[in-house]
Amino acid sequence: MYAAPAAGSILIALLSGWTRHVHRHGRAIALAAGGWGLAIAGFGFADVLWLALLFLAVAGSMDAISGLFRSVMWNQTIPDRLRGRLAGVEMISYTSGPTLGNFEAGVVASFAGVRTSIVSGGVMCVVGTGVILAFLPALWRYDARHEVKA
Repeated sequence: MYAAPAAGSILIALLSGWTRHVHRHGRAIALAAGGWGLAIAGFGFADVLWLALLFLAVAGSMDAISGLFRSVMWNQTIPDRLRGRLAGVEMISYTSGPTLGNFEAGVVASFAGVRTSIVSGGVMCVVGTGVILAFLPALWRYDARHEVKA
């Protein structure tokens, strides 16, 4: 099960040629983040191993897509004078985020069960993505074909 997300990521990396045609990177990030949440919720509902592995592979592919476009946006939008500070913030995010998520999942699982914990985590990811888009509409509108003033 641990290898399934990595398999999805590798598949996306091997088939990533299509990404050069995507210019609305914010939309790609948001759709991939929401797709990750849906895949995790699907994993929580899966009753057979092959389906659970498929949902985990899809989650891994969505994570890879999100990461790819986040990196591209980072390089296109962050001024050189802020890169060090923002790299530190990003590092805190990706090193603490999964641990905090695991803690939250464990707490929810202890009260409501494992399946509820997994499904609710996926659903909250989708909801959280929608909330972020509501507060940061420029993310949805971002188009790499237009110059960003740093």
